[in-house]
Amino acid sequence: MKQPLLAFNNKGIYCEVANVYLDPWKPVDKAIISHGHADHSRWGHKQYITHHTNVPIIKHRLGEIEVAGKDWNETFTINGVKFSLHPAGHIIGSSQIRVEYKGEIWVFTGDYKTEDDGVAVPYEVVKCHTFITECTFGLPAFTWTPQVEVMKKINEWWQQNREDGRTSILFGYSLGKAQRLLKHLDPSIGKIYTHGAIENMTEVVRPLINMPETIRVTRETKKEELKGNIVLAPPSAHGSPWIRKMVPYVTGSASGWMAFRGARRRRAIDKGFVLSDHCDWEGLLSSIKATGCEKVICTHGYTDIFSRYLCELGYDARTEETQYEGEMGEMESKGENADDLVPDEEKANVKIASNKNSNS
Repeated sequence: MKQPLLAFNNKGIYCEVANVYLDPWKPVDKAIISHGHADHSRWGHKQYITHHTNVPIIKHRLGEIEVAGKDWNETFTINGVKFSLHPAGHIIGSSQIRVEYKGEIWVFTGDYKTEDDGVAVPYEVVKCHTFITECTFGLPAFTWTPQVEVMKKINEWWQQNREDGRTSILFGYSLGKAQRLLKHLDPSIGKIYTHGAIENMTEVVRPLINMPETIRVTRETKKEELKGNIVLAPPSAHGSPWIRKMVPYVTGSASGWMAFRGARRRRAIDKGFVLSDHCDWEGLLSSIKATGCEKVICTHGYTDIFSRYLCELGYDARTEETQYEGEMGEMESKGENADDLVPDEEKANVKIASNKNSNS
């Protein structure tokens, strides 16, 4: 039986011919890294290869490492296997990894989204035979509103809170979501303050992105200074002593999980904004179709449901276990299970959608 070009083992996604791993979760000799989030770029590898805009990000997170930066579409060959990096649109520096050997082409997406957020280089379709995809939001219930509309609501929310004399605290991941929010916040409303973790990462990527000015929240920051302004903070800051100095405040969260009221209620968030750095249902399906692939491997998210749906559409689809979390990581940090937030009828809609598709 022919060995697959890429195989999943207990260390990660392995290309045996090149002796290279893609986003491995255990230490290896050589790793090609799709992006800077902790579940995809881990410490301990001897050599790292990634897009050059991701180099300062993973150095900030991992310290002094041996890392080579590549350009988009730059082909580099390892033991006869051709590799190249292509925009994934997930966060700044995020890449899809294209692997070609003897005419066979695989693409590993890492994490990705199809909407141009004005920060990451927009997603690029890469033709292939086998497509390794996330499916963090692989249910029909997940349909994203255009970013421009979401950011308009966020800025209106901030303006209203300012008029009410309250501080706006907006939660988002320190890498990716925070910079996306910052890029589109309206500085004419007020000042933008940041939690230290977000400010540290923003300083790393600021040379690469034109963003409004920010002010780091420190021990010396007075709550009078924050009143009426907005504070960007990681989800882990919610409920911590750090935010007590900001009373009176209103909390908001920007996440794909805000599509369900249960997520906001269970986290005691005042306002939820549906904004994800991952594909929604249609984004996943349109991306897969555009690649022209025959085989699909689903790595994290609603893998079982999504792969079964793809099989009904005629794809050779299956799942593989990985240690990637996608936006699931935020759920786990709160001790939640994503399945608990999704009504059973929404999962059943996958079958309904499939039937409709087959009848059309």
